[in-house]
Amino acid sequence: MQPIVVYDNQCYLCVKFAKFVNFLARGKFTMIGHYSEKGKKIREQILDKSALEMFWYIDDKTAYGGRAALLPLMKGLLSKNNKLTKTKIDSAEQLHCKNSKAVFLRSASLLSNSKKITFEKLEGF
Repeated sequence: MQPIVVYDNQCYLCVKFAKFVNFLARGKFTMIGHYSEKGKKIREQILDKSALEMFWYIDDKTAYGGRAALLPLMKGLLSKNNKLTKTKIDSAEQLHCKNSKAVFLRSASLLSNSKKITFEKLEGF
């Protein structure tokens, strides 16, 4: 399974973060918005009620959220994964979270939220 990055696709800063990660990954990750149909399925199958509070990095059997996702994300970026897919991330121009207060709150949220969930199998991705 190709690693999945789940991000808040209704937040300007989060979409910018996802675009940056997608650029660095060069197709190694599947990028999915929290509020997309696939994002809703992932939340129902493996994530819990805190899912929307952070971004997630999901590999074969573990979902890492927030601070816990940073190291696996970096390892995934540096891996030599040959499975490449082109992911289009929607434009972030119409979304909220564009001011300096939002940058501070999202950064603090990333550092304060951390979660690791182990699961058996992710269906349909």
